[in-house]
Amino acid sequence: MMNFDTLKARGLFDERLPRYTSYPPAPAFSADIGHAFQAEALAALDPDAPISLYLHIPFCERLCWFCACRTQGVRSLTPVQAYLETLRRELALIATHQPRKLRVKQMHWGGGTPTILPPALIREVSDMLGEVFVLDTDTTFSVEIDPTLVDADKIAALKDAGMTRASIGVQDFAPLVQKCIGRLQSYEQTLEAVEMLRAAQVASLNVDLVYGLPFQSTEGFAQTLHQVNTLRPDRVALFGYAHVPHMAKRQSLIPEASLPGDRARFTLFNKATELLCADGMEAIGIDHFARPDDSMARAARDGTLRRNFQGYTVDGCDTLLGLGASSISRFKEGFVQNAAQTGDYTRQINSGELAGVRGYRLTSEDRLRGRIIEMLMCDFAIDFKELNMNDVDRARIKPAVDALRRECDGMIVETQDRLSLSPQARPLVRRLAHFFDASNPAHAGYSRVS
Repeated sequence: MMNFDTLKARGLFDERLPRYTSYPPAPAFSADIGHAFQAEALAALDPDAPISLYLHIPFCERLCWFCACRTQGVRSLTPVQAYLETLRRELALIATHQPRKLRVKQMHWGGGTPTILPPALIREVSDMLGEVFVLDTDTTFSVEIDPTLVDADKIAALKDAGMTRASIGVQDFAPLVQKCIGRLQSYEQTLEAVEMLRAAQVASLNVDLVYGLPFQSTEGFAQTLHQVNTLRPDRVALFGYAHVPHMAKRQSLIPEASLPGDRARFTLFNKATELLCADGMEAIGIDHFARPDDSMARAARDGTLRRNFQGYTVDGCDTLLGLGASSISRFKEGFVQNAAQTGDYTRQINSGELAGVRGYRLTSEDRLRGRIIEMLMCDFAIDFKELNMNDVDRARIKPAVDALRRECDGMIVETQDRLSLSPQARPLVRRLAHFFDASNPAHAGYSRVS
């Protein structure tokens, strides 16, 4: 892999680029595409094709200062219960538009904090979803877990609802770092949650870490990694903190002077990679790690790894339905995002319309560019044979392919059917993917590449 100075000389750490969890990225969405498009796309779904679901629970008992997700703090369950009633109405509207009760292959509850729900509400939400979709033993069901807001009864309720994977937020165990991001969570609390999950026979465990947080040090983060390794997770997501207080106002509570610089961030990421791989994990894409027998590691090896709004996934469904405020749905025809604020979401649903307020209708060129970007982000390669391009397609992407070749001179292996990046070129992959991005929305406010 290239060292820091070489990457810096290429300008990598000065660039602000999408993370490419969709193409086009969400800033390219337009208010011209909304609930009417959503209804049209739902009605056009193949009734025999399985779908994926994402459910957004936008509530937290505490608001972590580093977080840029669409969430709000609550001190009681009253607004949560009101939100779930709106969700019930959203599901009823979806049921009137979809061709029939669709089978769910993958489901994820995120937030916010899904474990803010007590057992009775967990069961209520599960029953709501079961009235509109087919959820069975073949459904892979993951839930984001806050170890400070979970107990055996909640885990039992989630397990009864079909949970197969738990995603535990850790970020960093260093007390000073936790204090400066408003998230106090001890290793002991986290271990207790892991032990409860394993006692409930939850099949898979994911841990989320963040590098680039205030006052993080290489030594301190290494200690966090050693502690995480004792938890024996099946997967680890290692995200770079994006400091965007202009978009997430709570981040203004974090003093910028306390944040690691580019070189320190680079060192933190490499140290984490070293320690996770030494513990037997395989590096997946730009920010995930998995044990060799995990489905994500297998997907990375056999070329079926995919990327969506949750990051890397083994989800191969063409359709992802987003439920709740701010959720984004992906259809063959394009994308649509629900109203972001809970008040706006509630008003939209109460008006009798689906919740979509902005989106994007895909063209054939968008699909081509999007698949190439996904290949680069997942496989560090472009499979020309799979793309099966005509002369017009080849002409459209030729400038981008030529730019990639120039940028990676001496760092690619190319045959007639495939172009592959060498390992040393992989840190450049977001920049390389950007060569194929024709959307370039103004004032997008993307995070820095580091």
